[in-house]
Amino acid sequence: MDYSKCSIGNCAIALLLVGVVHFFLTSRFHTSLWHNPPIEATSAVPLDDLAGVLSKASMPNKTVIITIMNKAYADGDGTTMLDLFLESFWIGEGTREIVDHVLVVAVDRTAYDRCNFRLLNCYEMAGESGGEMGGEKIYMSEEFIKLMWRRTLFLLHVLQRGYSFIFTDMDVSWLRNPFPRLSTNLTDDLQISTDKFLAGQPPEDQPINTGFYLVRSNNKTIALFETWYAMKNNSEGKKEQDVLIDLMKMGTSRQLGIALTTLNTLYFSGFCQDSKDFRAVITVHANCCRTISAKVADLKAVHRDWRRFKAAAATTTTNKTTEPASFRWSAHDACYHSWNTSITPVE
Repeated sequence: MDYSKCSIGNCAIALLLVGVVHFFLTSRFHTSLWHNPPIEATSAVPLDDLAGVLSKASMPNKTVIITIMNKAYADGDGTTMLDLFLESFWIGEGTREIVDHVLVVAVDRTAYDRCNFRLLNCYEMAGESGGEMGGEKIYMSEEFIKLMWRRTLFLLHVLQRGYSFIFTDMDVSWLRNPFPRLSTNLTDDLQISTDKFLAGQPPEDQPINTGFYLVRSNNKTIALFETWYAMKNNSEGKKEQDVLIDLMKMGTSRQLGIALTTLNTLYFSGFCQDSKDFRAVITVHANCCRTISAKVADLKAVHRDWRRFKAAAATTTTNKTTEPASFRWSAHDACYHSWNTSITPVE
């Protein structure tokens, strides 16, 4: 009798241990699918959901266009950043057909719901900070920096799954299809935008901007992103872009054999440095700007300028006969003044 009771107890303990070991091995197996990523987890849904949405949004060559959105960009009383982002694909040249390849990564439930309402390719990236990612993240605030690092980690996971991508901030207006201008050479690992293009300077000395770039998935770029993200905890007060600039200046890209190209602002422009030619411009980034309201105001002006140019170009035989000197971008007044005004973040 005593022996039987003891056996039942031993069996119960054994079953408990088997359950623990099974949980441990299962967790290790799923983690190994991402090539041993950093400890932090960014996805609150099964990994297969990410695989499914990447496959759906992908071009035949396993390239996707990725942007990040929170509630502050998706929701509001008036025009939102999401509204302007999608409008740019509508008014752009050769851009409507590539919307199907855009993956919107939402960092909160409101953003995810708004994305689905627009019938876009949507993925919810929930994390340890939960809903606090929904409000406006003022440039260089603690929450802004935290969101930028979460973005970097997520993009590392995409590379580890074998997908190349264009990452675009949502405050980038796509006025033309960028793919004809971007290099199709598979040996070009990273093509990245700049705040100001310095002619004659090597890529490592350019003021790069992580608001728009094309990166190809391979062992070199995965190693770069792993090295980049690994510096997160030793870079207090720096956003991820500053850390990547530091890595470039340290020669990390050369050490890894990264083929790096910086994009000329004539084509991939922004508020830091306008494109000088409406006939050449491809994207306009609302950089050098502090608040969402200022970005929205000045991007509206960009779209008005673009429509005015297209209307004028339509009255001529070709765009080449439309004098670029007769067109100027409206002054980015709202963004200029955003640095000198008190801030009331959008919640």
